[in-house]
Amino acid sequence: MKHYEILLIIHPDQSDQVNAMVERYTTQVKQGDGQVHRLEDWGRRTLAYPIQKLHKAHYILLNIECGAETLSELEEAIRYNDAIIRKLILSKKSAVTTESPILKGADEKRDDRGPRRGAPERSKRFESTEYHADSVDAEE
Repeated sequence: MKHYEILLIIHPDQSDQVNAMVERYTTQVKQGDGQVHRLEDWGRRTLAYPIQKLHKAHYILLNIECGAETLSELEEAIRYNDAIIRKLILSKKSAVTTESPILKGADEKRDDRGPRRGAPERSKRFESTEYHADSVDAEE
């Protein structure tokens, strides 16, 4: 059996049906004696360019291990699903089980409210020095 990575871009109006869709596809893989190594729901994200006059879509990432017959059945099910705007299926050398960089980036943004990427850092000079009204008057 081979390893595959599947990225699905789903119409934003169908976001409430994503769980049922994913359940259907994972069940199909498991019935074909395959495994789902990673399943990530990235949620609604802004598209890089409009697709079918849409500016946002729902993203799903799957890493699976299955046979060729199961993959062809899965591809056919995805192809005839009108809710899926785009799909990408990649062959992988081994199973990927770690968290994706996209999901890690989203977690870091939620956890760390530090400076934005590319933004200049604030001067540390003022953080380490304490200023008191008494010291300012004494210098004059």
